[in-house]
Amino acid sequence: MAKYSEQQLTNWTKPPSATEQSKLENSERMVRDAISSDEKLKKKSTETFGQGSYANNTNVRLNSDIDINVCYNGGFYFELPKETKREDFGLNNPSSYSYSEFKDDVENALVNKFGRKDVIRNDKCITIVANSNRIETDVVPTWEHRRYSENKKYVIGTEFRSDKGKWIKNFPKQHIQNGINKNNNTQRRFKRLTRLHRKLRYKMIDDGEPVSDNITSFLLECLVWNVPNRIMNDYDTWTERLKESIVYIYGKTKNDADCKEWGEVSELFYLFHSGRKWTRKDVNDYLILLWEHLEF
Repeated sequence: MAKYSEQQLTNWTKPPSATEQSKLENSERMVRDAISSDEKLKKKSTETFGQGSYANNTNVRLNSDIDINVCYNGGFYFELPKETKREDFGLNNPSSYSYSEFKDDVENALVNKFGRKDVIRNDKCITIVANSNRIETDVVPTWEHRRYSENKKYVIGTEFRSDKGKWIKNFPKQHIQNGINKNNNTQRRFKRLTRLHRKLRYKMIDDGEPVSDNITSFLLECLVWNVPNRIMNDYDTWTERLKESIVYIYGKTKNDADCKEWGEVSELFYLFHSGRKWTRKDVNDYLILLWEHLEF
């Protein structure tokens, strides 16, 4: 007999309560206000938007922080096709404003809004500590990033430099839109199944199971993204959908060949390319652990 009832699994597919959602929205609004009211930044071209599990509506109860992207789009970083150079794309006007200046300006704006003691600068983000009206909020200052194709068209993402010197590129808006599309094509079950997988990971950690740190919430969403829509559409219960999703991901991650083309939800990065925190074997081992935890 399975460890969890159908009702328990159903409960874990649900989004945060209205009260929790209100705190999430309040945090985003306050960050937006801090940027738009800052004397220096309000003269710059910026965009503030949610990203991560909060913006993707895949966050789970008791998951108590959100990510807000503050993107400078008065300039941009870029990547070009192989064997091309910037002059081929007319990229001849370097910006006099730097990323490090922008991160400093965002930090100052947040300090002016929330106070120095409630704003903590980290390697990749700037954290606003929680209080009774807001939850912990990670603000990520970024610049616009453009990935050019040989036809000189480009897709827009974001890029930032950690304080330790690592450059990181993401495509958060494509991630959000693709998630919405898959959710619409699965009777709104994609995001529910993602929440269920995430909740189970937290439950296993709470129960002392040896869950690898490499199994992140982001990774779980990407794994569910690669599950065929039929598994979400053709089964009648969450027990069946969960079981079949595990069987599918486990089968496809037994060897490199069957999952080497899997992408992130944005479909602009491969999920298992070199340099990732996780490996195919990490995922396969985790699914065995999850199956045993569920007592299927």
